[in-house]
Amino acid sequence: MEGSLNDLAKVRLLRAKEMIESANNNLASGDVKTSLNRSYYAIFHGMRAVNIIEGFDSSKHSGVIAHFNQYSIKTGKIDEKYSRIIKNAVYFREKSDYDDFYVASMDDAKKQLEDAKEFLNVVETIITSVNEEK
Repeated sequence: MEGSLNDLAKVRLLRAKEMIESANNNLASGDVKTSLNRSYYAIFHGMRAVNIIEGFDSSKHSGVIAHFNQYSIKTGKIDEKYSRIIKNAVYFREKSDYDDFYVASMDDAKKQLEDAKEFLNVVETIITSVNEEK
C-alpha cells in the first residue's frame, strides 16, 4: 500500500506542475484571474501530494489545508512561511473566482505564481526524499 501512496503523491505533484504551466500561460496571455486560480490549484495539489504520503485525503479544500498545516507546517517539517503562501493563494483564488468586482493585478498574479513554484520545489523535495527512503 505504501508504494501506491507514493505513486499517487508523484501523480499529484505532476498535476500541480501542470497547473504551474497553465498559470504561466494564462499570465502570459493577460488572463490574470485564471492565472491566480491555477497557481492556487498548483499549491492545492502540492498539499494533496504531501498529505497522501501520510495516508490522508479529503474532498474538501479546508480539510486538505488544515491537515497540511497541522502535520507539515506546525510540526516543522515545512517552514512556517508557507502557511502565508497558502493563505494568500486561498484569498486570491476566492476573490478571483467569486468576487464579481475584484480587479486582479498582474503583480499579484506574478507573485503568486512565483510563490507556487517555490512551494512545489519544497513539495518535490519531500516526495523525493520519501521515495529515496523506500
